[in-house]
Amino acid sequence: MTIQTASSSIIAAPRVVATLLPIMAVVFTAFLVIGIAMPVLPLHVHDGLGFGTVVVGLVAGSQFAASLISRPWAGHYSDGSGAKHGVVVGLLAAAIAGLFYLLSLGVGGAPLTSVAILLLGRGVLGAAESFIITAAVSWGLALVDTGSTGKVIAWVGSAMFAAFAIGAPAGSALYGAYGFAAIACVTAVAPLVALLLVATLPPVAPAPHARVSFARVIGAVWVPGVGAALGSVGFGAVTTFVALLFAGRGWPNGWLAYTAYALAFILARLVLSHLADAIGGARVALVFALVEAAGQALIWLAVRPEMALAGAALTGFGFSLVYPGFGVEAVRRVPVQSRGLAMGAYTAFLDLAQGLASPALGLIATGASLNVVFLASAVTVLCAALVASWLLAHPAIVEGHPQ
Repeated sequence: MTIQTASSSIIAAPRVVATLLPIMAVVFTAFLVIGIAMPVLPLHVHDGLGFGTVVVGLVAGSQFAASLISRPWAGHYSDGSGAKHGVVVGLLAAAIAGLFYLLSLGVGGAPLTSVAILLLGRGVLGAAESFIITAAVSWGLALVDTGSTGKVIAWVGSAMFAAFAIGAPAGSALYGAYGFAAIACVTAVAPLVALLLVATLPPVAPAPHARVSFARVIGAVWVPGVGAALGSVGFGAVTTFVALLFAGRGWPNGWLAYTAYALAFILARLVLSHLADAIGGARVALVFALVEAAGQALIWLAVRPEMALAGAALTGFGFSLVYPGFGVEAVRRVPVQSRGLAMGAYTAFLDLAQGLASPALGLIATGASLNVVFLASAVTVLCAALVASWLLAHPAIVEGHPQ
């Protein structure tokens, strides 16, 4: 990769963003429903319903487990029926999840029944998230050239984390003023607003001959998928347990950790989204996995809230490019007509990691100090760096040529 080519990648980034902007707006609106619940769902389950950290982890992880199960369907549907249809299905499911949230509040006097309905709602939301993000990325990849794969993954993901950054303080404010009922109502309504945005966008024709075995795609993308899964554990640790860490230490405004994470995430993508396309996904994933691990270690060592906030920001800055770095490696290993399925398969590894890691970290929190969760996460993220090192030594082959 010459300096001139890398420079051209940077110059091209604004044009890619302009093309993706309508899809990013849809993703942003849709993912507000996840962002507003992030800082308050653990508090609702722990303080409002009276359950321990293991159940908190199960409720958080159930969304990722449902996403995992639905990824093959989402990928096949996006490739075969069109990405726009995939987004619509996801948005409708997200609105239904909000209705389950409301139903869980109706039986608040029976905590076990309430948390069971809440788990069901989280499951539906997980499937919705799977369809929305898989189809949105597939939609974006269909609109730009193949040399902009990393930018598409980075920028569509940036819209998602912008929703997290705004949703975290908004969710905390809504929860403080009106309780979990306000979160449920927004979850039911916001996806319907996003549907109005989708209706104005032109569809992209389904890929011809898109039906490829999911097992075959898994075989092609499993190594970068494992790397992304290990790297995502830092994200799961922050979203599930940092609010409880702040509350347990008596530190105010735990939602700031979510916002610090998301703002650092977005900053990295604003400045560095071209890197995976310009210098290689594995190289980028290696460097930024080390940054993310350092952030998790800082939260583990934090004795003041400022240290924890800095750790959350470092975690977000690192994971921001771990995901597209490994994602570029995954997409380069499959035919163009199977990119939606490849993204579904690739992201399924993140869902598997979150579905297993959140309850596992909850068990660690039960048997040790809550900050030890972040030490365990830091070690796990370091393993992602090892996977990136392996990928550097075994580059992808595209059309007979190594990348």
